[in-house]
Amino acid sequence: MPRETMTAKRQRALAVAERMNEHYPAAECALHYWGDPFRLTIAVLLSAQTTDKGVNKVTPALWERYPTPADLAAADVRDVEGIIRTIGFFHTKAANVIKCAQMVVADYGGEIPRDIDELQKLPGVGRKTANVVLNEAFGIVEGIAVDTHVFRIAHRLKLAGPSADTPAKTEAALLKLYPREYWGPINHQWVLFGRETCIARNPKCATCFLCDLCPSCGKA
Repeated sequence: MPRETMTAKRQRALAVAERMNEHYPAAECALHYWGDPFRLTIAVLLSAQTTDKGVNKVTPALWERYPTPADLAAADVRDVEGIIRTIGFFHTKAANVIKCAQMVVADYGGEIPRDIDELQKLPGVGRKTANVVLNEAFGIVEGIAVDTHVFRIAHRLKLAGPSADTPAKTEAALLKLYPREYWGPINHQWVLFGRETCIARNPKCATCFLCDLCPSCGKA
């Protein structure tokens, strides 16, 4: 099979985006955050290596106990651990959410910064979380949030090559393919696609609406 040119790959990537838009025209963040950028930041931080559903089960109790950044900044880590103990890595995450709240209060006046570099200074916040928060809470699109679903799908679609072996490298590969106006919806759409069709262990290639655009279809 001949090597795909960059032009052909970009055309295929855009075709993928158009299909995603048809199937997920109103894809939304699955995390509950009640319109509060701080609560969104904490929810995304908690969602690492854990399901959004699991996070949504613990955050109502967390916000009932600690309704503001200042309240969470003053929390006892053992109490936070008790609230979020059903999600993965709860020890580390409990410490990070408190440190994050403390930094938001001390350095940013209790408000989440609207800058991708400043966001990544917060404990537990990496580029993926920063991208989600900026896009979802502020409508600011600086990149593409690459979580496990986006990483898997980008590689199955061969839109990212073998050398793009980290989320950062995969994001860079996607940014080269997609014009900026396409970046915003990708994470939410691909997460839904990854949960419903392009599943990690048993992808539903036989019923996949992208099969004709996917070099891995039937082989994943």
